[in-house]
Amino acid sequence: MSTESTSVLVDIRKYDGSLSAQWTATRLGEDEHGVWLGTAQGVHVSSETGGWTSRFAYVMLVPRGEWWTATFCVDPGPEMYCDVCTVPEWNADGTVLHTVDLDLDVVRPRGGEVHIEDEDEFAEHQVRYGYPDSVTDKARRTCEWLMEAGRRDGDGVEPFASAYRHWLGLIG
Repeated sequence: MSTESTSVLVDIRKYDGSLSAQWTATRLGEDEHGVWLGTAQGVHVSSETGGWTSRFAYVMLVPRGEWWTATFCVDPGPEMYCDVCTVPEWNADGTVLHTVDLDLDVVRPRGGEVHIEDEDEFAEHQVRYGYPDSVTDKARRTCEWLMEAGRRDGDGVEPFASAYRHWLGLIG
């Protein structure tokens, strides 16, 4: 598990290239699950609709070669918030993260059960942006996998069970 502290510009786009969200996070380190970024409460997030301020401190896991990112918030934020997206890409020096938001989100509220959000937006954007069948299929399969992996029952699947707590402890 490596730890280093560097600023990272998180640049999330919609499928047509328009800005979905952009903010500066801190690279906390890396482990077998991927790269962990931290964002403090009150950080400004820019978007095409103007932007907002982060309501909670959180860590974001950027896995290697997967079609998702996962955000884990401090209380009272959602325990787990996974964005289905294209495989995240880093610039050469690791200071800019690019990905394309595919709308589907898998959320586990604190103390609640995992569920899918924004299925209506996904359906609308499939038409508006012309998602290829391969993208639609991969997004749906990723969403189904995240639903199973993010459940509370049983032993849990890492990093969704407890691995994130170490990283959250570094910012919370």
